[in-house]
Amino acid sequence: MKHYSVMLKEVIDNLNIKEDGVYVDATLGYAGHSQEILKRMKRGFLFAFDADELAMEHSAKALSEISSNFKIFHANFREMPKYITKKVDGIIFDLGFSSPQIDEANRGFSFMKDGPLDMRMNLEQKLTASDVVNNYSLNELVKIFFEYGEEKNSRLIAKKIVNVRQQKNITSTLELVKIIESAVGAKYFNLHHPERKIFQAIRIEVNQELESLKEVLPQAIDLLNKGGRICVITFHSLEDRIVKQIFKKYSEVDEIFKGMPQIPQDYQPKIKLINKKPLLPTSQELQENSRSKSAKLRIIERV
Repeated sequence: MKHYSVMLKEVIDNLNIKEDGVYVDATLGYAGHSQEILKRMKRGFLFAFDADELAMEHSAKALSEISSNFKIFHANFREMPKYITKKVDGIIFDLGFSSPQIDEANRGFSFMKDGPLDMRMNLEQKLTASDVVNNYSLNELVKIFFEYGEEKNSRLIAKKIVNVRQQKNITSTLELVKIIESAVGAKYFNLHHPERKIFQAIRIEVNQELESLKEVLPQAIDLLNKGGRICVITFHSLEDRIVKQIFKKYSEVDEIFKGMPQIPQDYQPKIKLINKKPLLPTSQELQENSRSKSAKLRIIERV
């Protein structure tokens, strides 16, 4: 099962892994980052999270070949504070989807292969892409497509979906792609690829990706030991904006206390930015893995 971990060297270098440290892989996937973390530890421990049981099974096997010093939780990373009750030395968030997930047609993530409208990371979850496409109101679809997909023809596409589903349920990924194309016309479709944006929007809605990120990042900062680090890899502007804003907020003095000679401990910055601008993949990585082209890595350290 081929999986390529994006910006692997940069993440591992910037985590400053200690032999006896405690680390969290918030997005285990197919364990590319976790394997490298485990290799560098002797007495340390790794906690990992994933909503995808198939990925967990694969990763548990791969990690156990390196060490037994790990525990995997079948949970969304937003539940991290429930499971991690002691301070940790580093946390990695890789917000991309694993290649096997995208490439497996029956998971419904791909707009290039025919499969059911699913898109669930956690297969035990009730809400699917089919529910969104067939049951959400016109205005709800427009909102999702516009906010999560940043697609200017959101209303046009949503109207077409509503019209089609009045005749019959929309059941497959390629059926949805054809509906998107018929809504915007072949010229716009081939030039701007709105299907990418619409699939992204539906996936974000199904898995509550942005809400989970907003919720967990401040809590993740509080879990860090002094000197501990968080590395976050994002793959689109919506994610990156959230990470940038939260990191900015916690790395600056509260507006109320700016300019004061002494700032109360509770209101001093919790973190420092390791890189003001995000790190980007090297040209070599871009050649090896085209899916890394939109990746951005932001790193902070607890102070």
